[in-house]
Amino acid sequence: MTLAEMRSSPLTIAIVAGEASGDQLGASLIHQIKSLEPDAKFVGVGGSLMLAEGFPDSYDIETLSVNGFFDPILRLPALIKLMLKLRREIINKRPSCFVGIDSNFFNLMLAGFLKKKGIKTIQYVSPSIWAWRKGRVKKIARRVDLVLTLYPFEALVFKENSVKAEFVGHPVASEYLNIDYEALKTDARRELKISPDKKVVAILPGSRRSEVAMSGRDFLETAIELREHVDKFLIPAANPKRYQQLFSMLGDFPELQGKVRLFRGNSKKVMSASDAVLVNSGTATLEAMLLRKPMVMSYRLGKLTHLLVSKLVRTNLFALPNILAGEKIVPEFIQDKAKPKKMAKAIKHFLGSTEQNALFLRYHELHSELCGSGVSGDEASQAILKFCKEN
Repeated sequence: MTLAEMRSSPLTIAIVAGEASGDQLGASLIHQIKSLEPDAKFVGVGGSLMLAEGFPDSYDIETLSVNGFFDPILRLPALIKLMLKLRREIINKRPSCFVGIDSNFFNLMLAGFLKKKGIKTIQYVSPSIWAWRKGRVKKIARRVDLVLTLYPFEALVFKENSVKAEFVGHPVASEYLNIDYEALKTDARRELKISPDKKVVAILPGSRRSEVAMSGRDFLETAIELREHVDKFLIPAANPKRYQQLFSMLGDFPELQGKVRLFRGNSKKVMSASDAVLVNSGTATLEAMLLRKPMVMSYRLGKLTHLLVSKLVRTNLFALPNILAGEKIVPEFIQDKAKPKKMAKAIKHFLGSTEQNALFLRYHELHSELCGSGVSGDEASQAILKFCKEN
């Protein structure tokens, strides 16, 4: 293809998103890019939300839903197969740039291959360099031309290490601006046919298969400890596969029959209707904060994975609100501390507490810092389009 033909052809952007949070960010990004470049074409991996925005249905996003050290190794044949197919397809399409959304293990490796072929590479959602040893920054710099960060402190760390980075705000944060939280709760309960006087706890055990496998039983055992104090437990499954996994798991907990409602998605509505949230790590902790919900966060890894991670991680904060605040403003129960009785006690405290104003004020401050200056996905899309069109 000649330079003149490239200039006259529609803008093509390769995007690879992993798991539910990446799909959500990708959908917002595609929507904004198409509003600015209606003829833009896309190639890569996306989930149902991205597909609804016109992204091609070519690969299963579930393949990329891995975490820890050993989950990627166990699924290495499928990941390598996907990597080779994607690399070949993206190189053949010669996109203006490649955008990796989260899924850092996979996307940074793919970005390295593509960069060697002269394709510009962008990582949207920063690897947690602030939590890991600093050597990772140099590896990222070799593979990625631009990092778009969701949190302001991440961009500063990259710039301090001479890596081009921009803070673009968190798209999810901007979606929750100027909300009447009580009205949102009332409306959600009306739609879910839940009485206003009922005590409701939302349970979000994760979007990955491994997360539900490791933490799901902790969460359901916590529900058993709370069943005398809570009228309903609402569980939104992140996708159809998680729904089947949770449905099967619930069969081992007859004590919760009639107490639990399992949903296909609808995490925002479920959390909106709740009085408190029991949540795995990740974006769900951020959403709970944006909805002004008291929360208890718990996370569990395989024993060997945890042993390795504990030697490499430099942070003692894991829930996003705590990381943003720089202090523990919501309770965390990690690994062997994930005891159902203790988690239930923390939830009960929130259910009976009348001293939540200070927590919600802190939530509000953190929320404001995350919004940047644009609407959902707008700053990221503009940064990507500008970078794609340079040179």
